[in-house]
Amino acid sequence: MDLKKLQAINPSEYADAADGYRAISDMADAAKGRIDKQITKAMQQANEGEAANAARQQLTKLSQNFHYTQTECGLISGALTGFSSEIAAPRRRLLEALDDAKALSYTVHANGGVTYPAGGENEQTGEKIVGGTVTGFNGIYSRGPGPDMTGLRSPNPNRAKAQDIADRVAHAVQEAREIDDRYSTALGKLKAAPGLAVDTKMWADVASDVDAVSSAATPYLLDNIPMDKSPADITKWWNSLSDEQRDEYKRGFPELIGNLDGIQAVVRDEANRENIQTLIAKLEGQHDDDSQTKLDGLKGIQEKLLAGSDPPMYLLGIGDQGNGRAIVAYGNPDTAQNVSAYVPGLTARLDGDFPGGTMKRAQDTALTAREVSPHSSTSSIVWLGYDAPQLSARDFLSSRSVMFRDDAEAGAPDYNQFMAGISATHENGDPHITAIGHSYGSLTVGLAAQEKGGIPGADDIILVGSPGTGANSADQLNVGKGHVFVGAADHDIVTGLPSRGQVGSGVAGGILGSFAGAPEIGAAAGASAGDPDGDDLWFGKDPSSKAFGATRFAVSDGPTILEDHGKMKAHSNYFNPAKDQMSADNIARIVVGKSDEIVQEQPR
Repeated sequence: MDLKKLQAINPSEYADAADGYRAISDMADAAKGRIDKQITKAMQQANEGEAANAARQQLTKLSQNFHYTQTECGLISGALTGFSSEIAAPRRRLLEALDDAKALSYTVHANGGVTYPAGGENEQTGEKIVGGTVTGFNGIYSRGPGPDMTGLRSPNPNRAKAQDIADRVAHAVQEAREIDDRYSTALGKLKAAPGLAVDTKMWADVASDVDAVSSAATPYLLDNIPMDKSPADITKWWNSLSDEQRDEYKRGFPELIGNLDGIQAVVRDEANRENIQTLIAKLEGQHDDDSQTKLDGLKGIQEKLLAGSDPPMYLLGIGDQGNGRAIVAYGNPDTAQNVSAYVPGLTARLDGDFPGGTMKRAQDTALTAREVSPHSSTSSIVWLGYDAPQLSARDFLSSRSVMFRDDAEAGAPDYNQFMAGISATHENGDPHITAIGHSYGSLTVGLAAQEKGGIPGADDIILVGSPGTGANSADQLNVGKGHVFVGAADHDIVTGLPSRGQVGSGVAGGILGSFAGAPEIGAAAGASAGDPDGDDLWFGKDPSSKAFGATRFAVSDGPTILEDHGKMKAHSNYFNPAKDQMSADNIARIVVGKSDEIVQEQPR
C-alpha cells in the first residue's frame, strides 16, 4: 500500500464484494437446508437398501460441501466488510491532505514528500525565502532533520504548512499499510485445496480461518460493536441494525456474536451451532489431554443438539478457553415466563461427563418446573462461563484450589454480565429470574449477588450443597432474606466443611467424621473459639444455619460417604427427581414463582 494505491482505492467496491460473498453464503446455506431437511429426509422415509444408503452418503457429503462454502464465504464477507470500513478513514484523511496541498499550490510527490514555494522575507536582503521539499513523519519512522525534529524554525511560513500536510499523508499511508497487511494475511489463508473434499483436516483449517479473520478485524469490531457497554446497550445496538447488517455479523464473526451478552438467544444459538463444529475440528487436530477432554464435551453437546431435546436446547455460549465454556438453555430464555441460571461447582468443566451430568441438571429443572406449573413456561440454563476448581494436584496446590475464592471472584462479574443480558433480551422485559448455585458455584453466585446492585434481574436465589457464599447473612445477597433458599442434605459433607477457625482448633476431623453415620451434626459439634455457635463454613456463615437467615427447604438426607463408598452422592442429587424428588420439586417451585408451596425444613 502506497500513496497512489490509497488514493485510488474505492472502499465501496470491497463492500460490494462482501455483499456478493454473503449472497453466495446464503445460497449455500439454503442449499444445505434443502438437502438436510427435505431431500435426505424424504429419501430416508421412501427408500431402503444399499443404493439408498449410498445416495444418502453422497447427499451428506454434498451437504458438508455447501456448509463449508457457506462458512468460508461468510468469513470472506466479514473480512472484506472490515477492510472496507477501516480503509475508508485513512483514505479520507489522505484526500483531505491532498486537497489542502492543492489549495496552497503545493506539490505532493509519490513518495509523500511535499514541495512548497518561496515565502516570507529575509530580514537582511528583503528577498523571499526559498522554498523546498519536506518529508512526513508517520509516527514510526523518522523523517530526518526538520523543524519539528531539531527544534529549529523556518522563517518561510509555507514550510510549516507543508510539513503538516506531509505528516498527515505519511500517517494516512502508514495506517492504510497496516490495515492492508492485516486483511491481506487473513484473506490469504482463506483458500481451499483443489478438489473440495470436506474432511476433518478441512474443518480444522476453517477454525484457523476464523481466528485469522477475527484477529484481522479486531479494530473494526471494536469500532463498530459497543463491547465495552452494558448488555442493554448491546441489545439496543443489535436491534438498530438492518437484517443485512445482522446477517453480516453472524456470517463473518459467529464466534463473537454467539458469545455476546445482549444478543437474543435464537441468534446466539444459530452462531454457536457453527462455532461448536469449528471448535471440534480445531481440537481434533490437537492431541494433548486437555484438548481431548474438551473435545469429548463438545461432541457430547453436539450430539444432543442434533438429536433434539425436550425442552428445546439453545446453545448460548461455547469456547475452549480455560477448562472450557458452555452455556446451554432448555427453553428459550427470551420468551419464557420463568428463567433460572444454574452455576455448577467443584470439578465442573467441559468434558465427556458435562452433557449427561451437569447439563442434565438444568434439563431436570426445566421438566420438573413444567410438572409443578404446567401453565407457565420455563427456561432452565446451565452457565459454565468460568473455570470451576478441579481436583488435580496442580490446581489443588495453587490459588485456583477449591480452598480459595479466586475462581469464584473471577466468575462472578461474568455471571452478572450474562444475567444482565437475560433481562435485556427478554421480549416482555420482566421474567421471574432465579439464580442457582451448586457446590462451589454457590460461592460464585453469592459473590455475584454481593456486587453493587446484586445479580441483575434476580428475584430469588437458590443455594444447594453450599460451602458458603462469602456472606454472613441472606440480607447481603440483595434479593431480601425471604428470597434466598437453601438445600442442604444431612449427609452432604460439602455443606459442613469446617471453617478456617475450626481447622485451626483441630475440630475438623470430628466434624467430617460425623458425616460417616450421624443423621445431623449439632451446632456445638463444630464450635471453636472463633466460631462459638459452630455455624461458620469455609466461605462464611453456613447458608442453612439459623444465623444466616435464609429459607431452608426439605431435601433427602442422601447416603453417607461410607454407604456410597466415598462418591458423595448426597452432594449430587439435588436436581434429580429420580434420586431426590423432594429437592427437585422444591427447586422447581421456587423457579416458577411458587416458593410459598415449598416444603420447608428447620435451619441447622
